[in-house]
Amino acid sequence: MKRGPVVVVLAAGRGERFKGSGHKLEQALGTETVLAVTIGHAIESQLQVLVVTTESLAPQVRRMVAARDVVIVPEPGLGKAATFGMGHSIAAGVSASSQAPAWLILPGDMPLVQPSSLLAVAAALEQSPIAYAQYRGRRGHPVGFSSELYSELTELSGDEGARRIVARFPGVGVELDDPGVLQDVDTQEDLHRLRLVRSAA
Repeated sequence: MKRGPVVVVLAAGRGERFKGSGHKLEQALGTETVLAVTIGHAIESQLQVLVVTTESLAPQVRRMVAARDVVIVPEPGLGKAATFGMGHSIAAGVSASSQAPAWLILPGDMPLVQPSSLLAVAAALEQSPIAYAQYRGRRGHPVGFSSELYSELTELSGDEGARRIVARFPGVGVELDDPGVLQDVDTQEDLHRLRLVRSAA
């Protein structure tokens, strides 16, 4: 395993826009699930991978990563967890890997992001406190943060993610030949599109 940023895979969201049976991260993509493909690509980068997820998805995650690299957060929409969002998930993942030199934030519904893209953004963090993947000038994921932003990351809450941090600190876009850095699964149409891309690869 390479010494470098920890890839924090976010797999605790509600996926409210996905209208189908089951959670969007559990949908089939080839012989695996959306989440399994995303985690698999992260593991292929040979960087440490940490997954922030819920109890309902944890069994799937534990088949791929060690128990120590799984962070369980409350199921969304239950009691206090109703306000639990991406910001909380990022904070939980960063807090659980506090000794890391940097972090790459990767949503669990982005299975087409290539391992080489993760490594390219990781390399850019050696020169900048924030780096992010982009394709044809459009900003995507992963988004990387150096350890100097630890306090800001661990104080995140709500569902806004880290956009305010990205706006406040200097960052560098890493132009990549990887359209997967823009492609997530929010709807059934997104899933169908990704299945076509994956089957054609």
